[in-house]
Amino acid sequence: MKVVGAYQAKVHLADLLTQAERGETIVVTRRGKAVAKLVPLRSEHLSVEAVAKEFEKLRRSTRPIEGGLRQLIEEGRRF
Repeated sequence: MKVVGAYQAKVHLADLLTQAERGETIVVTRRGKAVAKLVPLRSEHLSVEAVAKEFEKLRRSTRPIEGGLRQLIEEGRRF
């Protein structure tokens, strides 16, 4: 992970973006304190079908709420 000051980030933004495209993470600091992070975006995009499959897998891995959603809503109204 590369650390650069805000002024250097402003001056060399194009170079830093190129580095982020290549997979490097860059932390931008102001007066020695981290204030931002440039990170590469994921290049792979999931299809709708893949997202639906992941959601279904997550749904099956969790247990049902006892008493259902209505009970949780009612409990929240008591406080």
